[in-house]
Amino acid sequence: MPVPRRVLIVEDEVLISMLIEDALADLGIEVAGVASTLEEALTHAEAGNFDCAILDLHIKGKDIFPVAEALAARGVPFVFATGYGQRGVPEKYRERPVLQKPFMAPELERALAKV
Repeated sequence: MPVPRRVLIVEDEVLISMLIEDALADLGIEVAGVASTLEEALTHAEAGNFDCAILDLHIKGKDIFPVAEALAARGVPFVFATGYGQRGVPEKYRERPVLQKPFMAPELERALAKV
């Protein structure tokens, strides 16, 4: 399964988003944007200039689910990234790929290949 070419990163921790950017670059994947707030992420989700998104489950104390809903409505695939693993994802989204933080580039590549 091919991996996406352009990915949106939604992450409120600068160091983590930088590590994801580097890992994507190593995989030959372009970063379409980085959002560190729910509002920025919703703006990106509406613009939709990417193939898929990596969504931190909680952004600055807010759940990411409005962004997940917007992406799902547009048919844009996404991966959740969380320290809580699969059990931290609500039942409604359990079929979505989950990256358990911290993760390495091979795990990122496998998760993106699933979308």
